[in-house]
Amino acid sequence: MPRGATLPGAPTREDRIVLHVDMDAFYASCESLREPKLRGDPVIVGMGYEAGDGTGAVATASYEAREYGVESAMGISTALDRVPRRSEHPDDPDTAWYRPVDMDFYEEVSEEIRSILAELSDTRRVVSIDEAYLDVTERTAWPVAEGFARHVKQRIDREVGVPASVGVAPNMSTAKIASDHDKPDGLVVVPPGEVAAFLAPLPVGDIHGIGPVTADALSDMGIDTAGDLAEADPAALRDRFGDRGEEFYRRALGEDPRPVEPRGKPKSLSRESAFDGAVDDFDQVTERATGLASAVAQRARRRSALYRTIGIKVVTPPYDVNTRARSLSGPVDDPELVEDVALDLLAEFDGASVRKVGVRVANLSFSERDQADLQSWDDGGGELGEGSGNENGNGGMGDRPDRHIDDQARLFDYE
Repeated sequence: MPRGATLPGAPTREDRIVLHVDMDAFYASCESLREPKLRGDPVIVGMGYEAGDGTGAVATASYEAREYGVESAMGISTALDRVPRRSEHPDDPDTAWYRPVDMDFYEEVSEEIRSILAELSDTRRVVSIDEAYLDVTERTAWPVAEGFARHVKQRIDREVGVPASVGVAPNMSTAKIASDHDKPDGLVVVPPGEVAAFLAPLPVGDIHGIGPVTADALSDMGIDTAGDLAEADPAALRDRFGDRGEEFYRRALGEDPRPVEPRGKPKSLSRESAFDGAVDDFDQVTERATGLASAVAQRARRRSALYRTIGIKVVTPPYDVNTRARSLSGPVDDPELVEDVALDLLAEFDGASVRKVGVRVANLSFSERDQADLQSWDDGGGELGEGSGNENGNGGMGDRPDRHIDDQARLFDYE
C-alpha cells in the first residue's frame, strides 16, 4: 500500500487505531535467524561473558529457555545452574545454546523492521530496538484492523525472518497490554467499546506503568485486577500514589489520550529487576545489579550518550524505595565505572531484605564533547529525589519476572 494511502471506504472517525509491535525474545530470535539450528531449542543471550566464563547477565532468553526459569537480568551463573550449555553437553536435551550479545547484528535486523513499519504507518513511536507504536488510523478501519495487523506481522516474518506480537487498540497503553496478552507470535485486537471489558479481569500489574511493587501496594488496598482499579476511589489512589494514582485509574478504564509521536532524547536510562519476593542473599542482589549495570551502560553506549550521574534504586519491604546517586565531574562513557559505582552505592544495603534493584545513568549528554578525566569524579552521595517513595512507571520493553518475561530487562525512566 503506498505511503499515506487509505483503504477504500475507510470512514473519517475519532477512534484511533494504534498498533503496538513487540518482537518476541528479539536477541534470541536474531541468533536463531543467523543460526537456524538454534530454532526450537533454548537460547540464552548474555552480555559481559565469554564462552567458558560464568560472569555477566542474561539479556534475553528464548521462550524455550524460560521454561527452565531463565529470565532477563538473571546472572549467567544462575542461568547455567538451571540449564547447562549445549556445547558442553551435546547429547543432553535439557541444555541451552548460549550466545554473546551482538548489538551490531541486532541493530541491522531492527533497521529492516523499522523500514517495514515506516511503509505501513504515517506516525510511529519507536520505543526501543524491538518495540514500536504505530498510529494507522488513516491506513485502515476498525472492521479490517485485524487483517491490517496480520499483514504487518506477515511482512516482518517474511521479509526479515523474526516473529512479532501485535496488539491493536484505540490507545497506546491498551495496545501494549494486548501485544503482551498472547505471546509469542500473538495478535490481539481490542476494538472501541470493548477496552474496559478486556482489561477488567487482568491482574492489576498488567496495567501499563504498574510494576510489581505498586501492584503489591494496590493489593494491600484490596485492588487485584484492572476491574478493581477501575472501581476504586480516585481520591484514595491519588492520596496513596500522587498524580500517578489517577493515571492508573484512567488507564484501568481504558483511557489514554497520549498521541503516538516520536520520542525525544531521554533524561536518564535505567533498568530494574524485581525478585520473587524479598531476598536476604546480598550476593544474589549484587549479581543482579551487576547485570543491570552492564545493560544500562551498553544501552547508553548504543545511543552515544554520555552521563554525569550514576545511581541505584533499592526497594525494601514493605514498599520503601531507596535511591542513591553519585555525581561525576564530567560526562563519561565507562561501563566499568557504572558497575563500580553502582556496587559501591549498593553496599549500604548489605544485610537488608531487597524486593527490587535498579541501576541508572542520568544527566545525559548526546554531544561529541570530550569525556572528563575518570580519576577526578566527585562523590555526590545524595538521593535521587525523583520518584522517592513511589515506584516509577514502566518505560520501554521488558522483563516482569513476577508475571511473565518479555525480551530484555524493562527500561524505567526515573523522571
